[in-house]
Amino acid sequence: MKSDERYNSIIANSEYLALLNSINEYETDRKFCRHGIKHLLDTARIMYIITLEENLPYSKDIIYAAALLHDIGRYEQYKNGTPHHIAGKRAAEHILPRCGYSADEAEIISKAISEHRTPSDDTDSSLGALLYKADKLSRMCFCCGVKDECYWDRELKNENIII
Repeated sequence: MKSDERYNSIIANSEYLALLNSINEYETDRKFCRHGIKHLLDTARIMYIITLEENLPYSKDIIYAAALLHDIGRYEQYKNGTPHHIAGKRAAEHILPRCGYSADEAEIISKAISEHRTPSDDTDSSLGALLYKADKLSRMCFCCGVKDECYWDRELKNENIII
């Protein structure tokens, strides 16, 4: 399977779509950042740009898989309180093999998902650090109407365009 077919098979996967739809339902009235496909793709694109700029060893299909799946555990967090990075790791481990990713690739991607809430300097994997960074950079706090109500610490908020 070609790489673009693999990450496109994620967005066609029925389990993935059901989880994404459930997250969208839970976040219908959410005034803070949402975790839908726009955020996931923004995160992927930022990861890819950083990878190119810093000459990191990750292929586009690994980057897109990690980004597309990194918040998929939000459904379980909303439903029963399980931290989304833990639930997301489990979901990714289930979805990735069905989308053509090898066991080794699924392990690397799942580990990054489990680390994406950990500050970059404290992760075990560079993909996890990259995902953390891109996830934060994808947020445009500088133009958010509810940024003063947001629970994020000030140092995490993107109050400028960062390049």
